[in-house]
Amino acid sequence: MADMTFYGAVREVTGSMHMLSTGEQKILFDCGMYQGRRKEAAEKNRHMPFDPTQISTVILSHAHIDHSGRLPLLTSQNFNGRILCTRATADACRYLLMDSAHIQESDALYLNYKLVRNALSQNSNQGGSRKANKKILKELKRKGHRIDFDRVARLVKKMNIDGIEPLYTKVDAEDALEFIEGYPYRHEISLGDAATCRLYEAGHILGSSVAMVKFQDNGQSKTICYTGDIGRYDKPILRDPSKNFNGEEVDLLLMESTYGNRFHDAVVDLKPRLQEVLTETFERGGAVIIPSFAYGRTQELLYVLHELYNEGAVQPVPVYVDSPLATNITKVFGEHPEVYDDETHETFLEKGQNPFTFSQMNFVGSVEESMALNRDETPHIVISASGMCEAGRVLHHLRHKIHNPKHTILVVGYMAQHTLGRRILELGTEYEQSGRSGHPPLVKFLNKEYPLAARVVKIGGFSAHGDRDEMTRFLKESGLSVKKIAVVHGEEGQSLAFAEHLNSERYNAFVPTVGETVPI
Repeated sequence: MADMTFYGAVREVTGSMHMLSTGEQKILFDCGMYQGRRKEAAEKNRHMPFDPTQISTVILSHAHIDHSGRLPLLTSQNFNGRILCTRATADACRYLLMDSAHIQESDALYLNYKLVRNALSQNSNQGGSRKANKKILKELKRKGHRIDFDRVARLVKKMNIDGIEPLYTKVDAEDALEFIEGYPYRHEISLGDAATCRLYEAGHILGSSVAMVKFQDNGQSKTICYTGDIGRYDKPILRDPSKNFNGEEVDLLLMESTYGNRFHDAVVDLKPRLQEVLTETFERGGAVIIPSFAYGRTQELLYVLHELYNEGAVQPVPVYVDSPLATNITKVFGEHPEVYDDETHETFLEKGQNPFTFSQMNFVGSVEESMALNRDETPHIVISASGMCEAGRVLHHLRHKIHNPKHTILVVGYMAQHTLGRRILELGTEYEQSGRSGHPPLVKFLNKEYPLAARVVKIGGFSAHGDRDEMTRFLKESGLSVKKIAVVHGEEGQSLAFAEHLNSERYNAFVPTVGETVPI
């Protein structure tokens, strides 16, 4: 009998991974990375809860790392199957997986540097040569601040330190890319053994898809639908979530619930609200710092800013995209106009304009350029990763601007629990609601506490995830006849609330637990 096992993004929002066993083959829906607290996430990410050699096919809903990030780990463990996705997702993975590998390697090297430093300090305290150890510590830094990682690696080995290994390397990521096959939407893909898959628009991100898998189980036809992440309606750039399913009967629907009990601002309010925030900040002489995901959110911001600048609706200050990954992903967006909606064609393409570039926009390349921008106190806009403020260049922009009330930190996306972005949002919101009375709250990052005096503003309508009503709309307008719904990819409270809502709408919904297996 066929069954589904839920391994990741179950009562949480990262580490998306679910396995369909048909009897003939094992099909994995997504192979995502856990994100959050470093130690806990590392332990989860290193453990594959199944034998990778048994997986025949991976169906990748989209390229976001919480859905794709463990693919190099899978393929490095003798996986010999196929990884299927849309063409745009395949192109985006070439940048996202390599960037993820770079982060894994850099984090491991930095942690090893700290281990060596601590070991040398302990040696000095236990009677070792302080002068010699101090000399080694000094030599571990190039030009005073850049770590000599080659020397660190040699010392880890020489001192018999139990060093940190990266989850995977750039070589592993390059190898994983060789397994990926990109297909157009609605193209029937043979999975072998009378099983097929079609991918439909999910509206979440460039290339994101809803997967419809059909297979035979003891002579009976069965259908699994996996939504991946469902996008919003009437947003620019991408077409709305698909509703061309022709009355398919679905035995089990795996449905996301990121905003299962939340409601967004109306899409039509996005541009005027952004205009308002920018105008107020520029009138104070401030800059706007926007922590943003490199993939999707950055391009949507550029699209709306381009419209505002074309209309003369805001002061045309410089706009900086300070993220090498975002720069590359913006190129991918430009290479896939076939997935744009009609509005994007009419607004930009038919006028010969690229939606994502305009005269005031600048891509920041080098670290030196980024450091110079940190010190710029004139009105400008910086869009920088990471989106949840956990790493990357955005931390340095925050470090230079967070203490000054003339600047604005603009939150345009989801901030997960236990992230710096969530702390900034919650503390900043509380401070605003108090009338900004008393001393501003303190936020610790980069090993120092900073007063959160900058204005913190959230515009929820930029979310790439549909809210409760939009996800319900997708379900109702899809025309799908669904027997059972597994609610996944949401913090526990959101998933439970969304399942309750679906049941009140006369669907049969439940929230699985990690590792749970249900029959189809």
